[in-house]
This record gives sequence, structure tokens and C-alpha cells, in this order.
Amino acid sequence: MNTAETIAALLGVANVALVARRSVWNYPFALAMVSLYGVIFFEEKLYSDALLQIFFFIINIYGWIMWRRAQGETGEVQARTMSGRLRFGWFVVTLAATLIWSGAMAHYTDAALPWIDGPIAMTSIVAQILLSRRYWENWILWIVVDIASIGMYWVKDLHVTTALYVLFLGLSVWGLMGWRRSMAK
Repeated sequence: MNTAETIAALLGVANVALVARRSVWNYPFALAMVSLYGVIFFEEKLYSDALLQIFFFIINIYGWIMWRRAQGETGEVQARTMSGRLRFGWFVVTLAATLIWSGAMAHYTDAALPWIDGPIAMTSIVAQILLSRRYWENWILWIVVDIASIGMYWVKDLHVTTALYVLFLGLSVWGLMGWRRSMAK
């Protein structure tokens, strides 16, 4: 068992559990987790995921700032909903980015699974942007990412990370339900 992978997984559990609770304190855990996973994924030739961790680091700093500004008097961050037009726009952006990125990874690198890793990476980017902007729909994308990631990491023999994504899947469902409930109040 890889110690770095185990530490990154534990940081990830803390991160997603805090996100599901709409706690701004998820961000320090996220920054540490993505730093470790950047190295792990590069070593496994999952280049899209490795580069994604750099993006996550930057967007988590942005999200931390945005969430701090959005905290209400109760200290909770309020969830928002997207319009149908905005949802469609993000779908088109995700699809186009996926085709371009996966094609480039397949053509220009020795990436292990570019047509699986690429869609996961591009969907993760959109999900993280939506999370930073506090849209509840981010959880739907995270659920899709978690399901696809479970298979990819299993194939790459990253079993601790596979287990982490099974847990992430459960936390994402919990987050979706919690954020939707918070909006109903």
C-alpha cells in the first residue's frame, strides 16, 4: 500500500465530507490532497488527472475566497441553482473540452487511458467550477466522475484510490441530498 496514496485518500475523505456539509474548512484539506495526487497520477501516467490537480489547486484557492465571501451569518455557505440555459452551456463546454483534450492526450502523449481519463478530467473541472460558485448541480457531475473513476483506478491497480472514489460516490450522493434540502428551507 502506497503511503502517499493513503494520506491523499484520507485528506480527500475529510475534504468531501466538509464540502457536503457546506463548510469552508474543506479547502485546506483539498489543497493538501490535490498536491499529493498530482505526484501520484503523474507517476501512473494518468496525465490528465495529474494536470487536473494543478487546476484543482488553483480553483480551490478561488473557491476558498468565494465561499468565505458567501458565508451567511450562520457561517454556512448557501447553495444556488442554475438556469436551464446555463446547464446546457456547461454541457456543451464539457463535451467540446472532452473531445479536444482526450484527442490531444491520445495523439501526443503516452497516456494510459486518454479516452477515460480525459472525460473524467474535463467533467471534474466543470464540477469544481460549479462547486466554487455554489451550484448544487456540481454534485450530479461529481457522481458521474466518481462512477467512472472507480473503474479507471481499479484498472490501474490504485486500489486505495478506488476505495476512496467509492466513498466519494457515497459522499457525493449525501452532498447532493444535503444541498438540495438546504435550498428547500
